[in-house]
Amino acid sequence: MSGRDRADAVQLDPVPGGTVPALGDTAAAPPADAPDTKALRKRLADLGDEMAKLQEALYAEARRSLLVVLQARDTGGKDGAIRRVFASLDPMGVEVTSFKAPTPVELGHDYLWRVHQRVPSRGMIGVFNRSHYEDVLIVRVHGLVPEEVWRKRYDQINAFERHLSENGVRILKFCLHISRDEQRRRLLARLADPTKNWKFNPGDLKERQRWDDYTAAYADAIRFTSTAWAPWYIVPADSKPWRDVLMAQAIVEALEQMAPQYPAPAPTVAAFLKELEGEATSGAGPPG
Repeated sequence: MSGRDRADAVQLDPVPGGTVPALGDTAAAPPADAPDTKALRKRLADLGDEMAKLQEALYAEARRSLLVVLQARDTGGKDGAIRRVFASLDPMGVEVTSFKAPTPVELGHDYLWRVHQRVPSRGMIGVFNRSHYEDVLIVRVHGLVPEEVWRKRYDQINAFERHLSENGVRILKFCLHISRDEQRRRLLARLADPTKNWKFNPGDLKERQRWDDYTAAYADAIRFTSTAWAPWYIVPADSKPWRDVLMAQAIVEALEQMAPQYPAPAPTVAAFLKELEGEATSGAGPPG
Protein backbone atom coordinates (compact mmCIF):
# COMPACT_ATOMS: atom_id res chain seq x y z
CA MET A 1 0.00 0.00 0.00
CA SER A 2 1.40 3.39 -0.96
CA GLY A 3 1.78 6.30 1.47
CA ARG A 4 -1.18 8.03 -0.19
CA ASP A 5 -3.37 4.91 0.16
CA ARG A 6 -2.41 4.50 3.82
CA ALA A 7 -3.26 8.14 4.45
CA ASP A 8 -6.67 7.63 2.86
CA ALA A 9 -7.28 4.60 5.09
CA VAL A 10 -6.70 6.45 8.38
CA GLN A 11 -9.28 5.64 11.04
CA LEU A 12 -9.63 6.77 14.66
CA ASP A 13 -12.06 4.85 16.86
CA PRO A 14 -13.74 6.29 19.95
CA VAL A 15 -12.93 4.94 23.40
CA PRO A 16 -15.72 2.60 24.53
CA GLY A 17 -17.39 3.84 27.70
CA GLY A 18 -16.08 2.25 30.88
CA THR A 19 -12.81 1.24 29.23
CA VAL A 20 -9.51 2.23 30.81
CA PRO A 21 -7.68 4.04 27.98
CA ALA A 22 -4.08 3.32 27.01
CA LEU A 23 -2.10 6.43 27.95
CA GLY A 24 1.44 5.11 27.99
CA ASP A 25 4.23 6.65 25.95
CA THR A 26 3.92 4.08 23.17
CA ALA A 27 0.30 5.12 22.60
CA ALA A 28 1.48 8.63 21.70
CA ALA A 29 3.55 7.54 18.70
CA PRO A 30 2.28 6.97 15.15
CA PRO A 31 2.33 3.37 13.89
CA ALA A 32 5.47 2.10 12.22
CA ASP A 33 3.71 2.00 8.83
CA ALA A 34 2.23 5.50 9.11
CA PRO A 35 2.21 7.47 5.83
CA ASP A 36 5.00 9.94 5.24
CA THR A 37 4.55 13.64 5.90
CA LYS A 38 3.89 14.49 2.25
CA ALA A 39 1.05 11.98 2.01
CA LEU A 40 -0.42 13.15 5.31
CA ARG A 41 -0.38 16.79 4.24
CA LYS A 42 -2.13 15.89 1.00
CA ARG A 43 -4.73 13.91 2.92
CA LEU A 44 -5.28 16.79 5.34
CA ALA A 45 -5.84 19.17 2.41
CA ASP A 46 -8.40 16.77 0.91
CA LEU A 47 -10.17 16.42 4.24
CA GLY A 48 -10.14 20.19 4.60
CA ASP A 49 -11.98 20.56 1.31
CA GLU A 50 -14.59 18.00 2.40
CA MET A 51 -14.96 19.68 5.79
CA ALA A 52 -15.47 23.09 4.20
CA LYS A 53 -18.34 21.82 2.02
CA LEU A 54 -20.02 20.19 4.99
CA GLN A 55 -19.52 23.29 7.13
CA GLU A 56 -21.22 25.48 4.53
CA ALA A 57 -24.26 23.19 4.51
CA LEU A 58 -24.32 23.11 8.34
CA TYR A 59 -24.19 26.91 8.47
CA ALA A 60 -26.92 27.28 5.86
CA GLU A 61 -29.13 24.68 7.53
CA ALA A 62 -28.79 26.45 10.91
CA ARG A 63 -30.53 23.67 12.82
CA ARG A 64 -27.66 21.88 14.58
CA SER A 65 -24.09 22.53 15.66
CA LEU A 66 -20.83 20.68 16.20
CA LEU A 67 -18.72 21.01 19.36
CA VAL A 68 -15.10 19.85 19.28
CA VAL A 69 -13.43 19.57 22.69
CA LEU A 70 -9.63 19.52 22.87
CA GLN A 71 -7.69 18.46 25.95
CA ALA A 72 -3.96 17.85 26.28
CA ARG A 73 -1.01 18.21 28.59
CA ASP A 74 1.18 21.28 28.31
CA THR A 75 2.76 21.44 24.81
CA GLY A 76 0.20 18.87 23.63
CA GLY A 77 -0.46 20.80 20.42
CA LYS A 78 -3.99 22.13 20.82
CA ASP A 79 -3.23 25.52 19.23
CA GLY A 80 -1.41 24.00 16.27
CA ALA A 81 -4.15 21.44 15.71
CA ILE A 82 -6.78 24.18 15.65
CA ARG A 83 -4.78 26.19 13.10
CA ARG A 84 -4.23 23.25 10.77
CA VAL A 85 -7.36 21.12 11.09
CA PHE A 86 -9.79 24.02 10.71
CA ALA A 87 -7.69 26.09 8.29
CA SER A 88 -10.01 25.58 5.32
CA LEU A 89 -13.21 26.60 7.11
CA ASP A 90 -15.08 29.89 6.81
CA PRO A 91 -14.19 31.85 9.98
CA MET A 92 -17.76 33.16 10.13
CA GLY A 93 -18.92 29.65 11.00
CA VAL A 94 -16.28 28.73 13.58
CA GLU A 95 -15.97 29.83 17.22
CA VAL A 96 -12.84 28.97 19.22
CA THR A 97 -12.97 29.34 23.00
CA SER A 98 -9.85 29.06 25.15
CA PHE A 99 -10.75 28.43 28.77
CA LYS A 100 -8.26 29.93 31.20
CA ALA A 101 -8.34 29.95 35.00
CA PRO A 102 -11.85 30.97 36.06
CA THR A 103 -12.50 34.63 36.79
CA PRO A 104 -14.06 35.80 40.08
CA VAL A 105 -17.40 36.15 38.28
CA GLU A 106 -17.15 32.60 36.92
CA LEU A 107 -16.19 31.26 40.33
CA GLY A 108 -19.43 32.73 41.63
CA HIS A 109 -21.35 30.20 39.53
CA ASP A 110 -21.26 26.44 39.08
CA TYR A 111 -18.32 25.14 37.01
CA LEU A 112 -20.47 24.47 33.92
CA TRP A 113 -21.95 27.97 33.79
CA ARG A 114 -19.17 29.54 31.73
CA VAL A 115 -19.01 26.49 29.46
CA HIS A 116 -22.70 26.50 28.57
CA GLN A 117 -22.43 30.11 27.42
CA ARG A 118 -19.81 29.14 24.83
CA VAL A 119 -21.62 26.14 23.35
CA PRO A 120 -21.90 26.80 19.58
CA SER A 121 -25.21 28.12 18.35
CA ARG A 122 -27.12 26.42 15.55
CA GLY A 123 -25.17 26.29 12.31
CA MET A 124 -21.80 26.82 14.00
CA ILE A 125 -18.74 24.70 14.70
CA GLY A 126 -17.37 25.39 18.18
CA VAL A 127 -13.89 24.44 19.36
CA PHE A 128 -12.98 24.31 23.04
CA ASN A 129 -9.26 24.77 23.72
CA ARG A 130 -9.40 23.19 27.19
CA SER A 131 -12.86 22.85 28.63
CA HIS A 132 -15.06 21.79 31.54
CA TYR A 133 -12.76 18.77 31.87
CA GLU A 134 -10.25 20.98 33.67
CA ASP A 135 -12.63 20.61 36.60
CA VAL A 136 -11.83 16.90 36.86
CA LEU A 137 -8.17 17.22 35.80
CA ILE A 138 -6.18 20.12 37.29
CA VAL A 139 -8.79 20.54 40.03
CA ARG A 140 -8.27 16.91 41.00
CA VAL A 141 -4.49 16.87 40.68
CA HIS A 142 -4.05 20.03 42.77
CA GLY A 143 -6.74 19.13 45.29
CA LEU A 144 -8.68 22.35 44.69
CA VAL A 145 -11.89 20.67 45.83
CA PRO A 146 -12.50 17.51 47.88
CA GLU A 147 -12.66 14.18 46.05
CA GLU A 148 -16.34 13.82 46.93
CA VAL A 149 -16.94 16.99 44.87
CA TRP A 150 -14.89 16.30 41.72
CA ARG A 151 -15.90 12.63 41.58
CA LYS A 152 -19.58 13.60 41.24
CA ARG A 153 -18.69 15.71 38.23
CA TYR A 154 -18.34 12.74 35.88
CA ASP A 155 -22.09 12.08 36.10
CA GLN A 156 -22.83 15.80 35.98
CA ILE A 157 -20.76 16.22 32.81
CA ASN A 158 -22.43 13.21 31.19
CA ALA A 159 -25.85 14.67 31.95
CA PHE A 160 -24.80 18.10 30.64
CA GLU A 161 -23.41 16.67 27.41
CA ARG A 162 -26.47 14.48 26.95
CA HIS A 163 -28.65 17.56 27.30
CA LEU A 164 -26.62 19.31 24.60
CA SER A 165 -26.80 16.27 22.34
CA GLU A 166 -30.56 16.01 22.70
CA ASN A 167 -30.79 19.68 21.70
CA GLY A 168 -28.92 19.44 18.43
CA VAL A 169 -25.25 19.68 19.47
CA ARG A 170 -22.97 16.93 18.13
CA ILE A 171 -19.98 16.48 20.45
CA LEU A 172 -16.52 15.10 19.70
CA LYS A 173 -13.81 15.06 22.39
CA PHE A 174 -10.13 14.66 21.55
CA CYS A 175 -7.32 13.93 23.99
CA LEU A 176 -4.10 14.91 22.22
CA HIS A 177 -1.77 12.39 23.79
CA ILE A 178 1.98 13.07 23.84
CA SER A 179 4.80 11.13 25.48
CA ARG A 180 6.95 12.43 28.29
CA ASP A 181 10.00 12.56 26.02
CA GLU A 182 8.12 14.51 23.36
CA GLN A 183 6.96 17.03 25.93
CA ARG A 184 10.57 17.47 27.02
CA ARG A 185 11.65 18.09 23.42
CA ARG A 186 8.94 20.69 22.92
CA LEU A 187 9.76 22.48 26.16
CA LEU A 188 13.45 22.59 25.18
CA ALA A 189 12.48 23.98 21.77
CA ARG A 190 10.56 26.79 23.45
CA LEU A 191 13.57 27.68 25.58
CA ALA A 192 16.10 27.44 22.74
CA ASP A 193 14.17 29.49 20.17
CA PRO A 194 13.79 33.22 20.96
CA THR A 195 10.61 33.32 18.87
CA LYS A 196 9.08 30.64 21.09
CA ASN A 197 10.30 31.82 24.51
CA TRP A 198 7.02 33.59 25.11
CA LYS A 199 5.24 30.24 25.07
CA PHE A 200 7.28 28.89 27.97
CA ASN A 201 5.74 28.99 31.42
CA PRO A 202 7.88 27.95 34.38
CA GLY A 203 4.76 26.40 35.83
CA ASP A 204 4.89 23.81 33.04
CA LEU A 205 7.90 22.21 34.76
CA LYS A 206 5.99 21.90 38.02
CA GLU A 207 3.06 20.34 36.20
CA ARG A 208 5.45 17.95 34.48
CA GLN A 209 6.48 16.62 37.88
CA ARG A 210 2.87 15.52 38.32
CA TRP A 211 2.91 13.41 35.14
CA ASP A 212 1.57 10.24 36.75
CA ASP A 213 -1.14 12.15 38.61
CA TYR A 214 -2.35 13.70 35.37
CA THR A 215 -2.23 10.32 33.62
CA ALA A 216 -4.54 8.88 36.29
CA ALA A 217 -6.84 11.91 36.08
CA TYR A 218 -7.08 11.72 32.28
CA ALA A 219 -7.66 7.96 32.39
CA ASP A 220 -10.61 8.32 34.78
CA ALA A 221 -12.09 11.31 32.94
CA ILE A 222 -12.05 9.44 29.63
CA ARG A 223 -13.18 6.16 31.15
CA PHE A 224 -16.20 7.65 32.91
CA THR A 225 -17.30 10.23 30.32
CA SER A 226 -16.81 8.58 26.93
CA THR A 227 -20.42 8.04 25.87
CA ALA A 228 -22.41 7.32 22.75
CA TRP A 229 -23.52 10.96 22.64
CA ALA A 230 -20.13 12.49 23.48
CA PRO A 231 -17.30 10.07 22.65
CA TRP A 232 -13.64 10.53 23.52
CA TYR A 233 -10.90 9.93 20.96
CA ILE A 234 -7.29 9.45 22.02
CA VAL A 235 -5.10 11.00 19.34
CA PRO A 236 -1.45 9.89 19.17
CA ALA A 237 0.06 13.37 19.02
CA ASP A 238 3.85 12.99 19.03
CA SER A 239 3.62 13.40 15.24
CA LYS A 240 1.79 16.61 14.33
CA PRO A 241 0.86 15.63 10.74
CA TRP A 242 -0.49 12.28 11.96
CA ARG A 243 -2.44 14.00 14.75
CA ASP A 244 -4.02 16.48 12.36
CA VAL A 245 -5.18 13.86 9.85
CA LEU A 246 -6.69 11.66 12.56
CA MET A 247 -8.65 14.58 13.96
CA ALA A 248 -9.79 15.86 10.58
CA GLN A 249 -10.95 12.40 9.52
CA ALA A 250 -13.07 11.97 12.66
CA ILE A 251 -14.60 15.43 12.25
CA VAL A 252 -15.45 14.86 8.59
CA GLU A 253 -17.03 11.51 9.45
CA ALA A 254 -19.16 13.14 12.14
CA LEU A 255 -20.32 15.88 9.77
CA GLU A 256 -21.13 13.29 7.11
CA GLN A 257 -23.24 11.41 9.64
CA MET A 258 -25.03 14.66 10.52
CA ALA A 259 -25.67 15.10 6.78
CA PRO A 260 -26.58 18.80 6.90
CA GLN A 261 -28.89 19.94 4.12
CA TYR A 262 -29.25 23.27 2.40
CA PRO A 263 -32.67 24.82 3.08
CA ALA A 264 -35.32 24.35 0.42
CA PRO A 265 -35.74 27.49 -1.72
CA ALA A 266 -38.54 29.84 -0.74
CA PRO A 267 -41.56 29.88 -3.06
CA THR A 268 -40.63 33.40 -4.18
CA VAL A 269 -37.25 32.26 -5.56
CA ALA A 270 -38.80 31.02 -8.82
CA ALA A 271 -40.53 34.36 -9.38
CA PHE A 272 -37.31 36.32 -8.72
CA LEU A 273 -35.39 34.02 -11.06
CA LYS A 274 -37.96 34.48 -13.80
CA GLU A 275 -37.84 38.25 -13.39
CA LEU A 276 -34.05 38.42 -13.64
CA GLU A 277 -33.93 36.02 -16.59
CA GLY A 278 -36.53 38.17 -18.30
CA GLU A 279 -34.27 41.21 -18.00
CA ALA A 280 -31.46 39.33 -19.72
CA THR A 281 -33.59 38.28 -22.68
CA SER A 282 -35.44 41.54 -23.15
CA GLY A 283 -32.47 43.82 -22.60
CA ALA A 284 -34.64 45.95 -20.37
CA GLY A 285 -32.88 48.04 -17.81
CA PRO A 286 -34.08 49.86 -14.76
CA PRO A 287 -36.54 52.67 -15.34
CA GLY A 288 -34.87 56.04 -16.07
